[in-house]
Amino acid sequence: MKLDFTYYNPTAIHFGKESLSNLKGELEQYGETVLLVYGKTAIKKSGLYDQVIDILKKAGKKVVELPGVMPNPTYSKMLEGCERVRENDVNLILAVGGGSVIDCAKGISVSAYCDEDPFTKYWLQFQPVTNKTVPVASILTMVGTGSEMNGGSVITNEETKIKAGRVFPADVYPRFSILNPEYTYTVPQYQMVSGVFDTMSHLMEQYFTGDDCNTTDYLIEALLRSSIDNARAALKDPEDYEARSNIMWNATLALNTMTGLSKAQDWQVHMIEHQLGAYTDCAHGMGLAAVSLPYYRHIYPHGVDKFARFATEVWGISAEGKSKEALAKEGIDALEAFCKECGIVTSLKALGATEEMLPKIAESIFILEGGYKKLATEEILEILKACF
Repeated sequence: MKLDFTYYNPTAIHFGKESLSNLKGELEQYGETVLLVYGKTAIKKSGLYDQVIDILKKAGKKVVELPGVMPNPTYSKMLEGCERVRENDVNLILAVGGGSVIDCAKGISVSAYCDEDPFTKYWLQFQPVTNKTVPVASILTMVGTGSEMNGGSVITNEETKIKAGRVFPADVYPRFSILNPEYTYTVPQYQMVSGVFDTMSHLMEQYFTGDDCNTTDYLIEALLRSSIDNARAALKDPEDYEARSNIMWNATLALNTMTGLSKAQDWQVHMIEHQLGAYTDCAHGMGLAAVSLPYYRHIYPHGVDKFARFATEVWGISAEGKSKEALAKEGIDALEAFCKECGIVTSLKALGATEEMLPKIAESIFILEGGYKKLATEEILEILKACF
C-alpha cells in the first residue's frame, strides 16, 4: 500500500428483504418535511411508492414530491428540486430509485441554498461547499452507480451539453440507504446489464493504475469475478435472489471509496462517456462499455503487467507459453466477449452517436491526471472513432 489514505464512510446501510422496515426508525432523526425524489412510473407500478408514502405519513411527515427525474438527470430538473426545498423548508431529501435519482438528490442538497450558479461553482470549478446543505437518504431500486454510499453526483447541463461529475465530501453522502435486492427484479435486462458494466467500470478505473500490488487490487479482482458470475446467473433467472443481492452489494462496494484506497485511479473512460451521454442521453453503463474496449486497447502497452494480471486473475486465462502482451490482449478480448454474451452494447452508433458529434465530444472532455497515460484530444477522437 504505497499511498497514504484516510477512510471514512458515514452511510448506514440497511440490506435485505426486510430492509424497508428500518425507514420508520431513521425518519425519527429528521424534521417534519421530506422531499420525496423519484423517477417516472416504476416505483408506483411496483407498489413501493405506496409503501413509502404510508411509512412517511405514519411517521407524521409532511411530504413534498419531485417526480420525473430522468436517467442522466438534468440541471433544470435539479433546480426544480432546489426550489421545492426552499419553498417548503425541507429537512430530509429521500431519493427512491436508481443512481440518477440519488445523484439528483445530492445535487439538490448542495445547490438549494447556493447564492451563485451551483453548476459552475460546484461541478465546473469544484469549489468547496460553504452554504447550508440538506441531509439525503436513499431507497435503491436499480444498481450500478454506487451513489447510495458515496458523495458522487453527475448532472447534465442540457443547455451547454456538459455532463459533469463531482464527488462531494462525506456530509453529502446519504445518511442511510435501504437496499432490497427484490426491488431490482422488475428492472429490464438492458438496464440490469448496463448496471453490471457500470459496476465493473468503476472497479477497472481504480484497478488499471500504478505498478504496485496492494490489498485493494485483490479486492477489486474478487468483485469483478463476482460481478461476472452473478450477471450470468441473473440473466438465467432474473429473480435469483442470491445473484441479485450479490450484484447489488458489488455495485455498492465498487464505489463506496474502499476500492480506491491507496490507488492513483484513472477515470478517463468515465470522462469520455460523460460527454458522450451529454450528446446522446445513452444508458451510462452501455456508453462505458462502448468506450472501454478501444480505450484499454489504446493504453494497455503503458500498463501491460496489470492488464496481464487482469487476464489471469479475473478471467482465468492461462499464462503458460504466453508473453505479457499476449495475455493483456486476451484479457481485453475476454471483456469484449462477456459484453456480447450479456447483450451489452459496444458501438457508439448503436447508442445514437453520429460521426459529426465525435469531434465535439472529444473537445469537451475533461482529462484527469491519473491512469497510465494522459490523452490528447486527437487520441480521444481516435478512440471514439474506433468504437463507432
